[in-house]
Parts: sequence; C-alpha cells; structure tokens
Amino acid sequence: MTTDCLFREDAYRRDCEAEVVAVNPDGGIVLDRTVFYAASGGQPADRGVLTTPAGDTIEIGNVVFTDPGKTVIAHRPARVGAPLKAGDRVHATIDWPLRYARMRMHTALHLLSAVLPYPVTGGAVGEAESRLDFDIPEAGLDKEAITAKLAEMIARNAPVSSRWITDEELLANPGLVKTMSVTPPLGTGRVRLIEIAGLDLQPCGGTHVRSTAEIGALRVTQIEKKGRQNRRVRLALV
Repeated sequence: MTTDCLFREDAYRRDCEAEVVAVNPDGGIVLDRTVFYAASGGQPADRGVLTTPAGDTIEIGNVVFTDPGKTVIAHRPARVGAPLKAGDRVHATIDWPLRYARMRMHTALHLLSAVLPYPVTGGAVGEAESRLDFDIPEAGLDKEAITAKLAEMIARNAPVSSRWITDEELLANPGLVKTMSVTPPLGTGRVRLIEIAGLDLQPCGGTHVRSTAEIGALRVTQIEKKGRQNRRVRLALV
C-alpha cells in the first residue's frame, strides 16, 4: 500500500478526490492519493479538511508518513469528526495560503544554502520565518550581504523544477546532499531532485514555487551562534 503523493508532481494543486484505504488505530486516515504534504525535512504538514459526499467535514490537524520509506501518509483529524471507513470517498482540500507561504520560504532556503555553501546541520520551514543551521568554522557572516545576494538570485526569476534519479545515482554523487541531519530516504529506488536553474541542485521532497521571482522580498533577520562551528541564519518574508 502506497499513497499517491500528488504534491510531489504539482505543488500548486489545492484539492483532489480520494478513497479511504484505512483508518489507523490512532485515528489517522490513509487515502489512496492526497494533496496534503506530510511533515518531513523541516517542513510542517499541511492543514485543511476532508469533506464527505454528505457534506460533513473533518479538519486535519497533522499529516505524517507512517513508514521509513515515506510511501504511506496518514491524515490525523484535529478533533473527532464524521467516522470514516475503508472504501469511503472524500474530497481533500488544503489551506492554500499557508501552503503557498511555505513554498516560497522553502525555495528561499535552497537559495540560502547556495549563498552559504556549507554543510547544513538543521533547519525549519515556516510561513513567515524560516531558518537553516550551518556548520561554519568561522564567524563573520553579514546579514545585509547575504540579503543582497538572495535578492539578486530572486530577481533572476530562475525556473524551479524537479526530476527523479535512482538511489544508485545519488550514492554516486554524495555532493548533492547538503544536509547532515536529514538524509534523503533510500530504498524505494528513486530520489527526487529540486533544481533552481543555474543556482542550486539538491535532493528534496518538499514543495516549492515555480520560479525564484515568486519568493518575493525577504531579508536575513538574525544570525545566531549556536556552537563553536554552528551558525543559525533566519529569514523572513517582508
């Protein structure tokens, strides 16, 4: 059993029809297909609703992968709602403004990792502010200089695209992986790459905008020293 993750091929899709495959003991609703992004890689889960043919709505408070290979997704209701069972049909709808803000921020973090070509030790995607932690041996980072470089990249309106490579291709090109704390899931036979033309290429399962211009204006708000060789860089949309 696998979930058809529609967000991986079209991050702009806001809703879909789906069939309930299972309801887990913890109440998680597994669908055959979904537009909901499941929490992973520092990006929070989407929020939204499932609507039954009768018009009953189930607010979804969290969405998670239930297996290490990230092939099955469970939608966890925020509160007790209309009971569902395997075979039921639902209409899944995400909170689009929230998703789109995170798409902009997630893409911006890819650019930040290109501006600062150091190993990434952690990160978090938010709708207004996001961060990356870098393994940097020396301090001296300048907020205004980094903000200016990001603005130049955004202004290039570089297209953002995705493609798939095999597990073997990724293992043969370890330099593609920038993150030290989160590694791409292997074992399914393929890994998704996100390319920002002329600027960045790395494995990522998250949602992104179609071009850097969609990110809009942002700035580096803070650079924190989190350890002898660890610097946390925060970004905010403006």
